[in-house]
Amino acid sequence: MSISVSKLGLAAAQFGLDGGGSAVRGRSPEAETRDILNIAARARLSVLDVSGLFGRAETLLGDLLPRPTTFRVTLAAGRADRGPDYVEAEARATLRRIGVERADSIIVHSPSELFGAHGGALWERLQRLKDQGLFAKIGVAAHASDDPVGVAKRFKPDILQAPASLLDQRLLADGSLQRIAGMGVEVHLRSIFLNGLLFLPPDRVPAQLKGASGRLSRVRRMIAEGRSDPLQAALGFALSRPEGSAVLVGVNSAAELSAVVAAASSPPPDLDWDEMAIDDPVALDPRRWVA
Repeated sequence: MSISVSKLGLAAAQFGLDGGGSAVRGRSPEAETRDILNIAARARLSVLDVSGLFGRAETLLGDLLPRPTTFRVTLAAGRADRGPDYVEAEARATLRRIGVERADSIIVHSPSELFGAHGGALWERLQRLKDQGLFAKIGVAAHASDDPVGVAKRFKPDILQAPASLLDQRLLADGSLQRIAGMGVEVHLRSIFLNGLLFLPPDRVPAQLKGASGRLSRVRRMIAEGRSDPLQAALGFALSRPEGSAVLVGVNSAAELSAVVAAASSPPPDLDWDEMAIDDPVALDPRRWVA
């Protein structure tokens, strides 16, 4: 398998094991997840991010994981305001539920957790769990508005997850992710499909994003004129970025993952990446979208 595919990581939150997903072709989420994991293992995807799963969903995932597990498993840290003892107990419980003795990394879901009243105790406890061998790395997930360079300087995480995509190039254009990688921090790119915005036909773009619809149409036209498609373009862009050591994707079905692996295995399209970035603040922040 190509080097590009080995940079791919899989986000498990979309598998539907929490009951939030719909069955694919009448199949159960469990059957679909088993196929997804087997495809990911055969393709040698590097990272399995299980954040966003809880309780029974974690147990189900543990039952379905190919053994021995070849993925570098990433967990989400518990809420800082519940105290470091709670965070440690939840981390250990998650490891038990998914059936692994240790994981590659544990990620704080927002820098705001670290800057809160309990942030110092949270970070200290995660460092202790790392020293004990439960995790090889600790990290933090950040948005573009979180000053990720400042976060990296202050906390010196092993990993920083950050959004970057063909449409959202802010942290790449201003050099933030290059600086963070230069500090020796692993940069994991996420939201590379920007919640599927690039794949939406013009008549299905949410009303709040109509201001960006003209730009989106232009990007789609440039991709088509470059003899490519949105999936190939989004993956080609993210996987070609030297700043990113891993690229996280979410899929709902085995068919979607097969398409992702096939697209990632192809040479990246010859497109003018710089011309495809958009600057609409609402479009770049899915938290501001209204379904």
